[in-house]
Amino acid sequence: MNFSEFDLNGSLIEAISYMGFEQATPIQEFAIPAILQQHDVLACAQTGTGKTAAFVLPVLHKLIQKPSHGTDTLIIVPTRELAIQINQEIQGFAYFASIGTVAIYGGGDGGEYAQQVNSLSNKVDIVVATPGRLISHLAMGHGDFSQLKHLILDEADKMLDMGFLDDIEKIITHLPKNRQTLMFSATMPLKIRQLANKILKHPEEISLAVSKPAENVIQHVCLAYDQQKIPMIHFFLEQRLNYDSVLIFTSAKNKVHDIVSSLKRFGYSARGISSDLDQDKREEVLREFRSKRLRILVATDVISRGIDIKEINLVVNFDVPHDAEDYVHRIGRTARANNEGEAFTLVNEKDMKRMAQIEELIEQKINRIELPTELGEPPVWAIKQKLNCSKKNHSNHSKRKYYKKKKAKEE
Repeated sequence: MNFSEFDLNGSLIEAISYMGFEQATPIQEFAIPAILQQHDVLACAQTGTGKTAAFVLPVLHKLIQKPSHGTDTLIIVPTRELAIQINQEIQGFAYFASIGTVAIYGGGDGGEYAQQVNSLSNKVDIVVATPGRLISHLAMGHGDFSQLKHLILDEADKMLDMGFLDDIEKIITHLPKNRQTLMFSATMPLKIRQLANKILKHPEEISLAVSKPAENVIQHVCLAYDQQKIPMIHFFLEQRLNYDSVLIFTSAKNKVHDIVSSLKRFGYSARGISSDLDQDKREEVLREFRSKRLRILVATDVISRGIDIKEINLVVNFDVPHDAEDYVHRIGRTARANNEGEAFTLVNEKDMKRMAQIEELIEQKINRIELPTELGEPPVWAIKQKLNCSKKNHSNHSKRKYYKKKKAKEE
């Protein structure tokens, strides 16, 4: 589904296009219409499936259509890092709109705290906050949520695991009862159901199963220290001289330039694409890659969402993605249209736990490739792992289920 089909405000469509997004993910496809129709939502979806855009875009649309006279939206998240990330994404989506947003979290200096107080006092449109720091501000009388229209809990299961239930319930006492509440969680244990029953009103439920890699993707894993990764990619590609389209993913944009420079020293045709490039440069790089004039493209996960290129021979994970869904999304760039492809993941000593979690979630032990002896000794796999691969196989395509609660008269 294309974003233009949601009938969102034109400034949002312009920002989405500029950021390189094209097709909506399943969680966006189901959640955006429900939120625009003013339903409460209870959504179960893994991190990395596009949840932030799923709740931010419809809220921004409503704010642009009818500006608020006070703080309109409160987004509660478990960690400082997630608060910063969501706040930055909101700023990106609202680039062409006049909407204010602030991240409220602990651990900063006095200047950050003063900025938080100032934003709350001026009734900023959107507040993204961790529970503990928001409670502190409320205790000091900072913030007026009397005009609030949207409450969003992101990674609700993690917040409950971290012991924030009492804080969340305390925060809710400061909010108007007449509001739209959206709750997103990676899992749906009993305690999430119990909280949902307390704070949601006749919610629409959305449940997305974790995707599985396609069978025609040949997957490999190699243990390697960081300094061994580029030489290992060179060794791997030397055995695949017929591959003319190679996509390398890294989780950090500051690594893109270093990877490209290192590959060029081996004589490869390589360029990078990240948010540091302006739109014209991004399109130029993508045109070269699509036309096979560029053999290797190095990209970050965020930019990769707008990349829709057929006949990619090989996907390389320079580092292990944070989430299993990101892993499936990355390697799904190859082996399209029933073609075969390869995926190759480099795992250092810090990423072993993430790789084990990915194998557990996709219910598959990935083939190990040994590091060539001339490259030195690799890290030793140090994770105890139990894979239950006897479970019923899932479809290799992204599975999703959508549940709606309807009133009896609508059934």
